[in-house]
Amino acid sequence: MREEFDAALLEIGRLLVSMAEAVRTAMSQATDALIDADLALAEGVVARDAEVDTTYQEVERTVHQVLARQAPVASDLRTVVSALHIAGDIERMGDLATHVARTARRRHPAPALPQELVGVFRQMGNVADKLAGEMATVLSAPNAARAARMDDADDAMDALHRQLLQVVLGPGWPHGIEPAVDAALLGRFYERYADHAVNAGRHVVYLVTGAPAGPAAAAGPAPTAI
Repeated sequence: MREEFDAALLEIGRLLVSMAEAVRTAMSQATDALIDADLALAEGVVARDAEVDTTYQEVERTVHQVLARQAPVASDLRTVVSALHIAGDIERMGDLATHVARTARRRHPAPALPQELVGVFRQMGNVADKLAGEMATVLSAPNAARAARMDDADDAMDALHRQLLQVVLGPGWPHGIEPAVDAALLGRFYERYADHAVNAGRHVVYLVTGAPAGPAAAAGPAPTAI
């Protein structure tokens, strides 16, 4: 029974890492589509969102099978429940990358961004990529201290979001209401993408330590798999 349980945990961990890598690629490509008005790239991101949804359903199904067949308790129960929460955060990240791609597609062939916003969205894309990469790393090899440090990158995303809003809501904004609304929504998509990555990191902290994530979360012994 234990071997079956451990095999299920390894499979759940593999699926989570696969999801994390997929949503990292999705947001990277969505950002390029947004900045370069690349229709083919945007459509590819939208089309592949279904793959992330399918993997999420696989995680759900495997977790439910483990709960039904193994009746885990203590740290084992914490592992499978944390995995379900993490999968939900990653699935939502995929949705947010798709929202960015759909904005690029809707505006094509015109650029979705005024030129003065390209720099800040490029930076937001870089932060999103860093966070998704860290998320994939701590899912591959759970480490509470490294997962807790993801908050720092989230702070950088929040600062960029504030910078964006200052531009589009400022008195010198020359592009009117509709581009301002688009830009504000896009900024929100990136901000929420980062928040979900940090949430996933906090679940890793809880998984490893058994305690809620905090600014001084310490590394504990890594579980066999997640």
